[in-house]
Amino acid sequence: MQLSTRHLLGIKDLTKEDISLILSTAEQFKEVLQRPVKKVPSLRDVTIVNLFYENSTRTRFSFELAEKRLSADTINFAASASSAAKGETLLDTVNNILSMKVDMVVMRHSASGAPHFLSKHVPAAIINAGDGINEHPTQGLLDAFSIKEKTGGLEGRKVAIIGDIMHSRVAQSNIYLLNKMGAEVTVCGPPHLFQNILVRHLTLTSATA
Repeated sequence: MQLSTRHLLGIKDLTKEDISLILSTAEQFKEVLQRPVKKVPSLRDVTIVNLFYENSTRTRFSFELAEKRLSADTINFAASASSAAKGETLLDTVNNILSMKVDMVVMRHSASGAPHFLSKHVPAAIINAGDGINEHPTQGLLDAFSIKEKTGGLEGRKVAIIGDIMHSRVAQSNIYLLNKMGAEVTVCGPPHLFQNILVRHLTLTSATA
């Protein structure tokens, strides 16, 4: 069984079968962490660039550690310490990196849609590690994995997401994923932080002062 897409740009683009496959595969790889040698050759000879235009510690380290445990060759790129700080465009930067025959780009960017733009202009597979206020699909998948692990499944679960829904890319990915997997999602927060959010089949609860 294979994913329906070669990129991971957002939960919105995944099918229910894609999500189930990713979660079941993650469960298998979690067993690797219990071994004395926490490394497998799944991504041997694959070169991955971690392309971060936003500051991040946990997300970047998590990707780098996972890549190394899967035996990938990794390159870490921080925009603040590169030619991007002098005005080099996103496409210029990535094309320079891809000239090194990179297979995959893990990208975090402050502009919504940046990974989608990149996927149309470079041959490498793109993983969205958070773009603006759009989506953070890997965090959504991790949250779903945790819920499934603790409760036994996602279908029929009642989940509340509380806070700034409109500006939270994690909330957006969670809403898309949980709805696709049959959960009932309630979002709660100040009314002005619900404006312009593209959510469907939700119970909306406005917080009162």
